[in-house]
Amino acid sequence: MTEPHETRVAARDGGSHDIPFNVPYATGAEYEYIREAIANAHVSGNGPFTRRCTERLERELGSGRVLLTHSCTGALEMAVLLAEVGPGDEVVMPSFAFPSLPNAVALRGGVPVFVDIRADTLNLDEALVADAITDRTRVLAPIDYAGVGAELDTFVVLARKHELVVIEDAAQGYGAFYGGAPVGTKADVACLSFHETKNVMCGEGGALLVNRPDWVERAEVIQEKGTNRRQFFRGQVDKYSWVDLGSSYLVSDIGAGFLWAQLEQAREITAKRLELWHVYHEALEDLEDTGRLRRPVVPDNCSHNAHMYYVLLAADDDRDRFIEQLARAGVNAVSHYVPLHSSPAGLRYGRVQGSLDVTDDVSERLVRLPLWVGMSADDAGRVADVVRRAVDRLAA
Repeated sequence: MTEPHETRVAARDGGSHDIPFNVPYATGAEYEYIREAIANAHVSGNGPFTRRCTERLERELGSGRVLLTHSCTGALEMAVLLAEVGPGDEVVMPSFAFPSLPNAVALRGGVPVFVDIRADTLNLDEALVADAITDRTRVLAPIDYAGVGAELDTFVVLARKHELVVIEDAAQGYGAFYGGAPVGTKADVACLSFHETKNVMCGEGGALLVNRPDWVERAEVIQEKGTNRRQFFRGQVDKYSWVDLGSSYLVSDIGAGFLWAQLEQAREITAKRLELWHVYHEALEDLEDTGRLRRPVVPDNCSHNAHMYYVLLAADDDRDRFIEQLARAGVNAVSHYVPLHSSPAGLRYGRVQGSLDVTDDVSERLVRLPLWVGMSADDAGRVADVVRRAVDRLAA
């Protein structure tokens, strides 16, 4: 799921500097590794840096197989192909999400089925999913919003009962845990994003986590344009040819070199983001206590990765006015998803199951605050102060 690009807004109330929504972070080692990738004379996909990244991710996550992709969108398309979604097949998903998931389904002729989200975590509401399952259902596709794990245990049980596939859109989930396990490791397949707005990134990039051993070989074929090229290089066949559907889902080894530098510092990056997240959370506690906004909710069985910090304004607050007031103070905050079920393509390709009242409500009230490595605790404190003043003005 791609996120909005940062926009710099001039401070108008005497602020000392602007605070963008996002600034991509570089460790400094990226340049060295890109030069090394060029010197290796293998800058296309599945080169030396790709192997380093995938082996590290497999050790870290305990996933059966990791395949780097050019984007999380590409990984989702691969997952839908692996699940053999075809014309008329239904895929249950939240409406509060980015279009990459329903796009992948609609491209195969499938039908996205939009279900409401939980009011606390903003993840797909597991209590509503059973009613969405029909004889056309093929996949359950939860999303880990804000790096907080969806209730995968429940989805897996439902999937086994109805002989369905679980595809986890874990675009925001790298570095987070659900039930003590890394996010992305309980589904049949999961998809990560390394887009520039994610905690660990390479500009554009992603990964497919294949947790079913019997799907690994086909996943490799799909990634390599539908050919058995990987088997050819392993000496398993004497020539490679077109054997299945697929596309060019590889990330270049230049991109993998950039990602390798980020993975080396992944724990430090997450720790810095968590520090800023907690500055916000503590500074805004009293505003939540008095009902003037709501902070993120993280269940006890989840350890989040501080992918984002958002607030939900009071129901009668004017969000556009609130964001404008932050912009005038030099703080670039943004809203998030337009619900898929009410979007033009969602109306054309999908269907709605039940009420989506929570989705509609949240999409009108949610505001994301700046959070990026390089911000200081003082920066986060300043943003919190600006939020406080803006809330006061809305109430005036």
